[in-house]
Amino acid sequence: MDESNTIWIEKYRPKRLDDVVGQKEIVSRLKSYVKTKSLPHLLFTGTAGIGKTTSAVALAKEFYGEHWNVNFREMNASDERGIDVVRNQIKQFARTAPIGGAEFKILFLDEADALTNDAQAALRRTMENYARTCRFILSCNYSSKIIDPIQSRCAIYRFRPLDREAITEELMHIAENEGLTLSEDAISAIIYVSAGDMRKAINALQGAAIIDPEIKEEMIFEITSTAKPDEILELLEIIIEADFDGAGHKLDELTVKRGIAPNELINQLYRTIVSHKTIGRELKLEMISHLGETDFRISEGSDPGIQMEALIARSVISARKCAGN
Repeated sequence: MDESNTIWIEKYRPKRLDDVVGQKEIVSRLKSYVKTKSLPHLLFTGTAGIGKTTSAVALAKEFYGEHWNVNFREMNASDERGIDVVRNQIKQFARTAPIGGAEFKILFLDEADALTNDAQAALRRTMENYARTCRFILSCNYSSKIIDPIQSRCAIYRFRPLDREAITEELMHIAENEGLTLSEDAISAIIYVSAGDMRKAINALQGAAIIDPEIKEEMIFEITSTAKPDEILELLEIIIEADFDGAGHKLDELTVKRGIAPNELINQLYRTIVSHKTIGRELKLEMISHLGETDFRISEGSDPGIQMEALIARSVISARKCAGN
């Protein structure tokens, strides 16, 4: 296979548990399972791109060695989320004996929170009935969507978003291997747009590297269709000044001219508001409430343009009210 055409998130995916970055405590506990050759059912929970799937695959490789492929199966619950997938595919894998002298097989079920409640109930029974021949590793973004009977049968591991040190370490490793020049500003830009998601960080780096091996800050924001932090701060300050027309013009510049997605803009605004030091507490609370309402309405299918204008309007009204108090 031509290495130049390889997707970097696969090319640089850790093969061993020791290579997983940013999750030291979890990796240490998973390695103890390998050492003792014992494994309970596991539940991995956390946001996307922080090592849940990678850790499960690396655990299986170290657990089974050369036989890992036949004793480990990965399924995505969002592809088929009904009860039939549990009764047929999952049950069939769980009931068959492991190969190569292993005591049990491992089934990794990604996005398990996409399963319906009926499917989860069937999965719980399968986990009980075939515990001798199969261990389950469930992965989800929201553990609250997993029914309690399944949670109580699993050791729960909460993966946290990757910090600056972990992402920087991986970016520098890739840059050195690929012959890239990576400035400090570019690293900061990638860390900002990725928000703790290693997959997003590596994709941003590869996208920029296709354009130029000398990676600059501007390239990162451009290829990821992300506003710069100072642009978001400018929009926020215009809103605080209760300038509806000015905020509307800035919003159009970011969404219409620059093509930044409304949901991305909402996330950036939220991060900026939370970290802002001088906004009054009452105004901060009201603006976060407005962001949540807008995000919900857009996710339910409302017109994004109208909802973003309404967000600006509500925020400006709140700013005027708080300024008058």
